[in-house]
Amino acid sequence: MPPSLVLVEQHDAVRTLVLNRPDALNSFNAQLHEQLLSALEQAAGDASVRCVVLTGAGRGFCAGQDLSDPEAAPDQNLGDLIERRYQPLCLRLKSMPVPVVAAVNGVAAGAGANIALACDLVLAARSASFIQAFAKIGLVPDCGGTWLLPRLVGRARALGLALLGDKLPAAEAERIGLIWRCVEDADLRSEAQALAQRLAAMPVRALARTREAMDSAQLLDYEHALTREARQQGQLGAAHDYQEGVAAFLGKRAAVFSDR
Repeated sequence: MPPSLVLVEQHDAVRTLVLNRPDALNSFNAQLHEQLLSALEQAAGDASVRCVVLTGAGRGFCAGQDLSDPEAAPDQNLGDLIERRYQPLCLRLKSMPVPVVAAVNGVAAGAGANIALACDLVLAARSASFIQAFAKIGLVPDCGGTWLLPRLVGRARALGLALLGDKLPAAEAERIGLIWRCVEDADLRSEAQALAQRLAAMPVRALARTREAMDSAQLLDYEHALTREARQQGQLGAAHDYQEGVAAFLGKRAAVFSDR
Protein backbone atom coordinates (compact mmCIF):
# COMPACT_ATOMS: atom_id res chain seq x y z
CA MET A 1 0.00 0.00 0.00
CA PRO A 2 1.32 3.50 -0.81
CA PRO A 3 1.85 5.78 2.20
CA SER A 4 -1.13 7.87 3.23
CA LEU A 5 -0.16 11.38 2.22
CA VAL A 6 -3.61 12.77 3.07
CA LEU A 7 -5.03 11.91 6.47
CA VAL A 8 -8.83 12.00 6.69
CA GLU A 9 -10.69 12.87 9.89
CA GLN A 10 -14.43 13.22 10.37
CA HIS A 11 -16.13 15.14 13.18
CA ASP A 12 -19.90 15.23 12.75
CA ALA A 13 -20.49 16.80 9.33
CA VAL A 14 -16.96 18.26 9.04
CA ARG A 15 -14.27 16.37 7.15
CA THR A 16 -10.67 17.40 7.76
CA LEU A 17 -8.00 16.60 5.17
CA VAL A 18 -4.44 16.77 6.51
CA LEU A 19 -1.56 17.00 4.03
CA ASN A 20 0.90 14.44 5.38
CA ARG A 21 4.41 14.92 4.01
CA PRO A 22 5.73 16.80 7.06
CA ASP A 23 9.40 16.05 6.35
CA ALA A 24 8.99 17.85 3.01
CA LEU A 25 6.79 20.63 4.42
CA ASN A 26 3.87 18.92 2.67
CA SER A 27 5.19 19.91 -0.75
CA PHE A 28 3.42 18.40 -3.74
CA ASN A 29 4.63 15.31 -5.55
CA ALA A 30 2.62 13.11 -7.89
CA GLN A 31 1.32 10.90 -5.06
CA LEU A 32 0.14 13.82 -2.92
CA HIS A 33 -1.65 15.31 -5.93
CA GLU A 34 -3.45 12.05 -6.61
CA GLN A 35 -4.43 11.44 -2.99
CA LEU A 36 -5.61 14.98 -2.30
CA LEU A 37 -7.73 15.13 -5.44
CA SER A 38 -9.20 11.73 -4.59
CA ALA A 39 -9.96 12.84 -1.02
CA LEU A 40 -11.71 15.97 -2.28
CA GLU A 41 -13.72 13.95 -4.78
CA GLN A 42 -14.79 11.57 -2.01
CA ALA A 43 -15.80 14.47 0.24
CA ALA A 44 -17.76 16.06 -2.61
CA GLY A 45 -19.64 12.83 -3.21
CA ASP A 46 -20.42 12.06 0.43
CA ALA A 47 -23.76 13.47 1.55
CA SER A 48 -22.68 13.31 5.20
CA VAL A 49 -19.99 15.95 4.58
CA ARG A 50 -21.19 19.55 4.90
CA CYS A 51 -17.85 21.34 5.29
CA VAL A 52 -14.20 20.49 4.55
CA VAL A 53 -11.13 21.69 6.44
CA LEU A 54 -7.74 21.55 4.69
CA THR A 55 -4.58 21.75 6.82
CA GLY A 56 -1.05 20.38 7.03
CA ALA A 57 0.85 18.03 9.32
CA GLY A 58 3.95 19.22 11.10
CA ARG A 59 5.48 22.69 10.88
CA GLY A 60 4.04 23.79 7.55
CA PHE A 61 0.84 23.95 5.56
CA CYS A 62 2.39 23.36 2.13
CA ALA A 63 5.67 24.50 0.59
CA GLY A 64 4.33 24.23 -2.96
CA GLN A 65 5.81 21.97 -5.60
CA ASP A 66 8.48 19.50 -4.52
CA LEU A 67 11.26 20.48 -6.92
CA SER A 68 12.93 17.09 -6.44
CA ASP A 69 9.88 15.33 -7.88
CA PRO A 70 10.64 13.90 -11.36
CA GLU A 71 7.58 15.65 -12.81
CA ALA A 72 9.15 19.04 -11.97
CA ALA A 73 12.61 18.25 -13.36
CA PRO A 74 14.14 20.89 -15.68
CA ASP A 75 13.75 18.58 -18.69
CA GLN A 76 9.99 18.29 -18.11
CA ASN A 77 7.28 20.63 -19.43
CA LEU A 78 6.03 22.59 -16.40
CA GLY A 79 2.96 23.71 -18.31
CA ASP A 80 1.97 20.08 -18.71
CA LEU A 81 2.46 19.54 -14.96
CA ILE A 82 0.20 22.50 -14.19
CA GLU A 83 -2.52 21.30 -16.54
CA ARG A 84 -2.40 17.65 -15.46
CA ARG A 85 -1.99 18.12 -11.71
CA TYR A 86 -2.77 21.60 -10.41
CA GLN A 87 -5.60 22.63 -12.71
CA PRO A 88 -7.89 19.71 -11.75
CA LEU A 89 -7.09 20.30 -8.08
CA CYS A 90 -7.86 24.01 -8.22
CA LEU A 91 -11.06 23.50 -10.19
CA ARG A 92 -12.21 20.83 -7.73
CA LEU A 93 -11.63 23.19 -4.79
CA LYS A 94 -13.58 25.96 -6.52
CA SER A 95 -16.49 23.66 -7.37
CA MET A 96 -16.90 21.84 -4.07
CA PRO A 97 -20.59 21.53 -3.13
CA VAL A 98 -19.74 22.51 0.46
CA PRO A 99 -17.61 25.29 2.00
CA VAL A 100 -13.87 24.68 2.32
CA VAL A 101 -11.83 26.17 5.17
CA ALA A 102 -8.03 26.35 5.00
CA ALA A 103 -6.29 26.13 8.39
CA VAL A 104 -2.77 27.35 7.59
CA ASN A 105 -0.46 26.08 10.30
CA GLY A 106 2.92 27.25 9.04
CA VAL A 107 4.54 28.28 5.80
CA ALA A 108 2.30 28.35 2.72
CA ALA A 109 4.58 28.97 -0.23
CA GLY A 110 4.16 29.00 -3.99
CA ALA A 111 1.41 26.65 -5.07
CA GLY A 112 0.77 25.91 -1.39
CA ALA A 113 -0.12 29.55 -0.76
CA ASN A 114 -2.49 29.70 -3.70
CA ILE A 115 -4.15 26.38 -2.83
CA ALA A 116 -4.92 27.89 0.58
CA LEU A 117 -6.22 31.10 -0.99
CA ALA A 118 -8.49 29.09 -3.31
CA CYS A 119 -10.40 27.87 -0.26
CA ASP A 120 -13.50 29.77 0.83
CA LEU A 121 -12.23 30.97 4.21
CA VAL A 122 -8.60 31.01 5.34
CA LEU A 123 -7.60 30.88 8.99
CA ALA A 124 -3.89 31.13 9.72
CA ALA A 125 -1.83 30.64 12.85
CA ARG A 126 0.01 33.76 13.96
CA SER A 127 3.33 32.10 13.17
CA ALA A 128 2.18 31.18 9.65
CA SER A 129 3.31 33.02 6.53
CA PHE A 130 2.45 33.26 2.85
CA ILE A 131 5.14 33.44 0.16
CA GLN A 132 4.65 33.90 -3.58
CA ALA A 133 7.97 32.21 -4.26
CA PHE A 134 7.67 31.83 -8.02
CA ALA A 135 9.80 34.77 -9.19
CA LYS A 136 12.72 33.46 -7.14
CA ILE A 137 13.01 30.48 -9.51
CA GLY A 138 12.07 32.30 -12.71
CA LEU A 139 8.35 31.50 -12.83
CA VAL A 140 5.00 33.29 -12.66
CA PRO A 141 2.39 32.60 -9.94
CA ASP A 142 0.35 29.51 -10.75
CA CYS A 143 -2.47 27.57 -9.07
CA GLY A 144 -4.68 30.54 -9.89
CA GLY A 145 -2.37 33.07 -8.26
CA THR A 146 -2.59 35.56 -11.11
CA TRP A 147 -6.40 35.44 -10.83
CA LEU A 148 -6.70 35.33 -7.05
CA LEU A 149 -4.14 37.87 -5.85
CA PRO A 150 -5.42 41.02 -7.63
CA ARG A 151 -8.99 40.20 -6.63
CA LEU A 152 -8.04 39.70 -2.99
CA VAL A 153 -5.65 42.60 -2.40
CA GLY A 154 -5.63 44.76 -5.57
CA ARG A 155 -3.08 45.08 -8.36
CA ALA A 156 -0.41 47.04 -6.48
CA ARG A 157 -0.17 44.62 -3.56
CA ALA A 158 -0.56 41.59 -5.84
CA LEU A 159 2.41 42.71 -7.93
CA GLY A 160 4.45 43.48 -4.84
CA LEU A 161 3.82 40.01 -3.44
CA ALA A 162 4.48 38.30 -6.78
CA LEU A 163 7.52 40.26 -7.94
CA LEU A 164 9.39 40.43 -4.64
CA GLY A 165 8.41 37.07 -3.19
CA ASP A 166 8.73 38.35 0.37
CA LYS A 167 7.39 36.41 3.33
CA LEU A 168 4.03 37.82 4.41
CA PRO A 169 3.20 37.15 8.07
CA ALA A 170 -0.31 35.92 8.84
CA ALA A 171 -1.26 39.05 10.81
CA GLU A 172 -0.33 41.24 7.85
CA ALA A 173 -2.17 38.89 5.47
CA GLU A 174 -5.30 39.47 7.54
CA ARG A 175 -4.74 43.23 7.66
CA ILE A 176 -4.56 43.59 3.88
CA GLY A 177 -7.52 41.26 3.26
CA LEU A 178 -5.62 38.31 1.82
CA ILE A 179 -7.09 35.93 4.40
CA TRP A 180 -10.14 35.83 6.66
CA ARG A 181 -8.47 35.73 10.06
CA CYS A 182 -5.21 35.25 11.97
CA VAL A 183 -5.49 33.32 15.26
CA GLU A 184 -3.11 32.22 17.98
CA ASP A 185 -1.15 29.09 17.10
CA ALA A 186 -2.61 27.03 19.93
CA ASP A 187 -6.15 27.91 18.84
CA LEU A 188 -5.88 27.18 15.12
CA ARG A 189 -7.35 23.68 15.04
CA SER A 190 -10.15 24.45 17.51
CA GLU A 191 -11.00 27.72 15.75
CA ALA A 192 -11.04 25.99 12.36
CA GLN A 193 -13.30 23.23 13.69
CA ALA A 194 -15.66 25.72 15.31
CA LEU A 195 -15.89 27.72 12.08
CA ALA A 196 -16.40 24.56 10.02
CA GLN A 197 -19.11 23.27 12.37
CA ARG A 198 -20.86 26.63 12.11
CA LEU A 199 -20.74 26.51 8.31
CA ALA A 200 -21.89 22.87 8.27
CA ALA A 201 -25.05 23.84 10.15
CA MET A 202 -25.89 26.52 7.59
CA PRO A 203 -27.58 26.05 4.17
CA VAL A 204 -24.43 24.79 2.45
CA ARG A 205 -25.94 24.71 -1.04
CA ALA A 206 -26.57 28.44 -0.77
CA LEU A 207 -23.04 28.97 0.57
CA ALA A 208 -21.51 27.13 -2.38
CA ARG A 209 -23.71 29.12 -4.78
CA THR A 210 -22.59 32.34 -3.06
CA ARG A 211 -18.95 31.46 -3.79
CA GLU A 212 -19.85 30.69 -7.40
CA ALA A 213 -21.84 33.90 -7.80
CA MET A 214 -19.11 36.12 -6.37
CA ASP A 215 -16.38 34.54 -8.47
CA SER A 216 -18.38 34.71 -11.70
CA ALA A 217 -19.55 38.27 -11.01
CA GLN A 218 -15.95 39.46 -11.34
CA LEU A 219 -16.25 38.70 -15.06
CA LEU A 220 -19.71 40.25 -15.54
CA ASP A 221 -21.05 43.75 -15.81
CA TYR A 222 -23.55 44.93 -13.20
CA GLU A 223 -26.66 44.16 -15.26
CA HIS A 224 -25.59 40.58 -16.02
CA ALA A 225 -24.62 40.03 -12.37
CA LEU A 226 -28.14 41.08 -11.36
CA THR A 227 -29.61 38.66 -13.88
CA ARG A 228 -27.43 35.83 -12.61
CA GLU A 229 -28.48 36.58 -9.02
CA ALA A 230 -32.14 36.42 -10.01
CA ARG A 231 -31.64 33.06 -11.72
CA GLN A 232 -29.84 31.60 -8.71
CA GLN A 233 -32.43 32.95 -6.28
CA GLY A 234 -35.14 31.33 -8.40
CA GLN A 235 -33.41 27.96 -8.06
CA LEU A 236 -32.62 28.28 -4.35
CA GLY A 237 -36.06 29.66 -3.56
CA ALA A 238 -37.63 26.43 -4.79
CA ALA A 239 -35.36 24.27 -2.63
CA HIS A 240 -35.94 22.81 0.84
CA ASP A 241 -33.53 25.07 2.71
CA TYR A 242 -35.33 28.28 1.78
CA GLN A 243 -38.68 26.82 2.80
CA GLU A 244 -37.15 25.58 6.06
CA GLY A 245 -35.39 28.88 6.73
CA VAL A 246 -38.56 30.89 6.30
CA ALA A 247 -40.61 28.45 8.40
CA ALA A 248 -37.99 28.53 11.16
CA PHE A 249 -37.87 32.34 11.10
CA LEU A 250 -41.65 32.64 11.31
CA GLY A 251 -41.86 29.91 13.95
CA LYS A 252 -39.05 31.46 16.01
CA ARG A 253 -37.09 28.22 16.07
CA ALA A 254 -33.69 27.00 14.88
CA ALA A 255 -33.61 25.93 11.24
CA VAL A 256 -32.46 22.45 10.23
CA PHE A 257 -30.88 22.71 6.79
CA SER A 258 -30.28 19.64 4.65
CA ASP A 259 -29.78 20.68 1.00
CA ARG A 260 -26.35 20.06 -0.49
